Amino acid sequence: MVIINRVDGRYPLSPGQEGIARLFRDGLWDQVIDEIDGRRIRIGDRWLIDFASCNYLGLDLDPEVQAEIGAQVARWGTHPSWSRMLGSPRLYPLIEERMADLLGAPDVLVLPTISQIHLAVIPVLARGGAIFLDARAHRTIYDGCVYARGEGARLHRFPADDVGHLRELLAAAPPGQSKLVCVDGVNSMTGNGSDVAGFAAACRDHGALLYIDDAHGFGVIGERRPDETSPYGARGNAIVRHLGETYDNVVLVGGFSKAYSSMLAFVACQPEVKRLLKVAAPTYLYSGPVPTASLATVLAGLDVNAARGDAIRADLYRKTRRVLDHLRALGVATPNRTGFPLVLVPLADPEDLDRVGHALLDRGIYPTLAPYPGVPRSEVGFRIQVTAANTDEEIDSLLLTLDHVRGALRQSI
Repeated sequence: MVIINRVDGRYPLSPGQEGIARLFRDGLWDQVIDEIDGRRIRIGDRWLIDFASCNYLGLDLDPEVQAEIGAQVARWGTHPSWSRMLGSPRLYPLIEERMADLLGAPDVLVLPTISQIHLAVIPVLARGGAIFLDARAHRTIYDGCVYARGEGARLHRFPADDVGHLRELLAAAPPGQSKLVCVDGVNSMTGNGSDVAGFAAACRDHGALLYIDDAHGFGVIGERRPDETSPYGARGNAIVRHLGETYDNVVLVGGFSKAYSSMLAFVACQPEVKRLLKVAAPTYLYSGPVPTASLATVLAGLDVNAARGDAIRADLYRKTRRVLDHLRALGVATPNRTGFPLVLVPLADPEDLDRVGHALLDRGIYPTLAPYPGVPRSEVGFRIQVTAANTDEEIDSLLLTLDHVRGALRQSI
């Protein structure tokens, strides 16, 4: 058993945490980034190409977005220190109105982070009834479900994306109790979307509420239409619109911290759900707000999205396609079936993760390592996150590096 020394004692780790601790010790995680230059980052004296960022649209580096911060800070100060219960700068309702229009949602409530939303909103919506959780849903959704279980809800897990099994569980639930189904939109490791249409139909048939976390999909995938610039769709208005679904019996959660490079998150829902959350969700009642700079960059990002977002997504799809096509040419397996700019590359041997991680760094590539238990043992490897700010020359370097480590990668069957 691994022991970590701390000032105030010695703490044993569970077997699942040992692999993560090893990555810390080997200098593969928990890095301090000293400087950035576009999508190049400096750690100590080493410059690396960043393929670990989730700033998919590159708005963190967009001059138009950056330029909006100063004016709003001058108007509102650096931090509006009321909880939302007490007072909201006009920026909040303005964002909510624009988001409702973008998402085609009945109403929207914005709160600081998705993690806080899960912990606050899932217990409120569960109402002490039954929660049905997709086995591959993000860990933060699970944390919210555990919190709800502490308040009396019963938690049931079903196999990933298995609508049939979910229907069986819903049919067997005692009549009269509330039923909440929690799933991912776009999975944070595979880059694949869930069967939202199937889940929504099951929920409507059995009087359940479908709760979707589309942290990664929002800003990238959107509504399908004839003039779309890529298979991602148009407008980046998330998986509900991408799949042509409605918000009947559906609550959509998403955030701006990825595609929009801003600290803020949202709940898209019916107006009566929003009213309930305003009086029952601790995050709305008690949590501090986000900094003014984040609110400013959200609004500027929405402007950029309206003006040139689809062109940005077309370029992002092209760059991602280069990576996926190269992996296919090498015969390397990846679970990514959608072309989403989040590409998991599993290793042939999970024990090679440290060695491959160092090989990538040595060749100037900085990915997200994916150890167990963050992913199943069969998917241990590394995750490549392509962003619009990555240059074609940086993609070239990545492809050459994939050639170099090809022997350690899992091959397609």
